[in-house]
Amino acid sequence: MTTTRAGRLRTVTMVAVAGGSLALLPLTGAFAGGPGNGNGHGNGHGGGHGNANAHPRSVIFVNGDGMGATHREAGRLDQEGFDGQLAMDQLPIAGLQTTDARDPEDTVTDSAASASAWATGVKTYNGAISVDVDGNPLPTIGQQVEEAGLAGGIVTTAQVTDASPAAFFANSTDRAAQDDIARQYLEVSRPEVILGGGEDWWLPAGDEGTYPPRAGDEEDPEVSRSTQGDLVAQAQDLGYEYVSTAEEFAAADSDLLLGLFANEEMFQQRPEGQGDEFDPVVSLADMTTRALDVLSQDEDGFFLLVEEEAVDEMAHNNNGTRMLEAMRSLDDAVEVARAYVAEHPDTLLIVTGDHECGGLTIEDVDPEDESGPGGTLDPSIAGDTESGEDGPFVVAGTGGAYDFALDWTTTSHTGVPTVVTAEGPGSEELTGYYPNTHLYDVVSSVLFD
Repeated sequence: MTTTRAGRLRTVTMVAVAGGSLALLPLTGAFAGGPGNGNGHGNGHGGGHGNANAHPRSVIFVNGDGMGATHREAGRLDQEGFDGQLAMDQLPIAGLQTTDARDPEDTVTDSAASASAWATGVKTYNGAISVDVDGNPLPTIGQQVEEAGLAGGIVTTAQVTDASPAAFFANSTDRAAQDDIARQYLEVSRPEVILGGGEDWWLPAGDEGTYPPRAGDEEDPEVSRSTQGDLVAQAQDLGYEYVSTAEEFAAADSDLLLGLFANEEMFQQRPEGQGDEFDPVVSLADMTTRALDVLSQDEDGFFLLVEEEAVDEMAHNNNGTRMLEAMRSLDDAVEVARAYVAEHPDTLLIVTGDHECGGLTIEDVDPEDESGPGGTLDPSIAGDTESGEDGPFVVAGTGGAYDFALDWTTTSHTGVPTVVTAEGPGSEELTGYYPNTHLYDVVSSVLFD
């Protein structure tokens, strides 16, 4: 395994969007407005280090997709009880970020616009992947990291080409163009580690790879759909080691790693009892561990995005049971990240959510206070609302003496601010109340200034 990327820096390209089409344009030197001085390094001091002091720093950015303050508190009650704390809530710095998009129709953001704000420092419209409101491509943290000679990585239980990871390493006017986003990973940004789901977007129709279609599932049969050719083969030609099973993952030993462990997401998002599943082939914590093993070999530092997508997807389905399982998965990954930061104090760790999903609140279990059908407390209760109450869930450590209910108000996103917790260099800048674009400023300052 290599210990530095010196000697194998690549020419980075930008994706230009003109008239709805995408074209690759070579970049010389740094991105406009980004780090660098045109010599392939981020600071002009030589050595390939990403910041002005020639002292490598790294960032682990953890996104609980759809996670608001209530999801975090429900996770705390479920996992730790009244007197405990989640790993994510033990971080010493805390703040709140606003999440509104700049959409021509909607006030509330989607994951694409919110992640684009993080990745570029610019607000955009829903469905956009790191382009401005006019569709012009923007330089992203992931692209800037690779250009500056640092390493980059994606770990997610979603498709690796889904909105949040895509925003950091690609540009597109449409988040749905996931096969083109995969192509950009290979031809443009070249993250060293790509781990998650979404095999269907890397293989052409008829080539179903490791994971066959879901026979009989009319809602989402999950079939291969790449229009860009066999992108797995292209990745292997570029030197990526490709793995798709837990056994292959355990045996992997490469400084370029592509792992796809599901057709689409690494779970099945449905309401309770309607085909919902949360049993990833490889856990988020294990993927995070492996990504850190690989990326930390780069002496110049790295940027790693870690995402638990199931918090959002299960909240969309008002599935409290599976949402709490996803919160356990997420906090296990945060434990891994915290252990790494303890050994590498020049690493900034951020844990947050791109938006809230479900309009969730926590209530006492009260059969006379029901929101209507859609939940699990008492499905016989009549009403006109789609969302309802889930539970009861036991407060950890109380022996069943205390419980709580989760009350959903919507199956969509909401516009409430989300919590940011952090530790490490630059984390002091994340106290207070600020727009989500502020996270771009902090991350880029840590990596490049």
